[in-house]
Amino acid sequence: MMIAYGTILATLMGLAFGSFLNVCLSRWPKGESVVKPRSHCCNCGHTLAWWENLPLVSWLALRGRCRQCKAWIGWRYPLVELAVGALWGWQAWQFVSLAVNNAQIPGLITLPDVVTLLGRMIFYWLLVALAVLDAEHLWLPNWLTLPGIALGFAYSIILGFGLLKSDALTGLPMTEGVLAEPFGVWSLLVKSLIGAAVGGGLVLVIRWTYRLLRGHEGMGLGDAKLMAMLGAWLGLPGALLAFALAVLLGAAASLALLAVPAARRGAQRWTMTKLPLGTFLCIGGVLSALWGRQIIAAYLRWVGLN
Repeated sequence: MMIAYGTILATLMGLAFGSFLNVCLSRWPKGESVVKPRSHCCNCGHTLAWWENLPLVSWLALRGRCRQCKAWIGWRYPLVELAVGALWGWQAWQFVSLAVNNAQIPGLITLPDVVTLLGRMIFYWLLVALAVLDAEHLWLPNWLTLPGIALGFAYSIILGFGLLKSDALTGLPMTEGVLAEPFGVWSLLVKSLIGAAVGGGLVLVIRWTYRLLRGHEGMGLGDAKLMAMLGAWLGLPGALLAFALAVLLGAAASLALLAVPAARRGAQRWTMTKLPLGTFLCIGGVLSALWGRQIIAAYLRWVGLN
């Protein structure tokens, strides 16, 4: 019962924060306030009633159209709400399940568990925001990526000290051997710094190489900052996995575009088509955060290294 209650509560919170994120995604590119005016139809200006603002439910009830002018609202609104709600619900399910089923101390909730829950919720919210902004506007704003990098470092520091405190209080084995490593409690921060530096540097090297060979930009600096953010949160292995998944997704999107007759008209038009690498990096980051260890372990077994 506790697992179901915690999961449902987190999912509902995720839907609410996803709804607020939709407001931000509609107003940030226009430089508008996310507080005033009240939520309204972008086509006719109709101010939404409370029941028209319910996440997912209102969109379904209105069949995706404004009640006043019948303008199409768009699929982005329910998809963003559903994505944040599902990711938060999944993270909460893992958190509550760990507390309820802990074999050593049933019901134990440690500081690292809480830090992981709250940190991952923030991380997922940022990734969904950046994925949509890049998909719709090819825009990865500094005021999201740079604080995201800083939050990744802070997450590593707090988690490291949380492991130290929890192990001292409960007498449990040192989690993942973090405290036994050369840098002790700072090991997670060191890994975070390495991940951010190498991850961001990788994209910069590719960007500079492409510019040298082709004579024009192929990637924006925003992609490098986003990759650094992934490294800060996921560490180098997780960030590299996210990058590899992004490349595969980008290749699949390119092949899909190539299959569309209109996209193949004119070689120049095809070669100059811009794809949102940041969106693919965000999707890769989510997949890496959710199942990164399993994917990396499966790959190592496949190549015979494990």
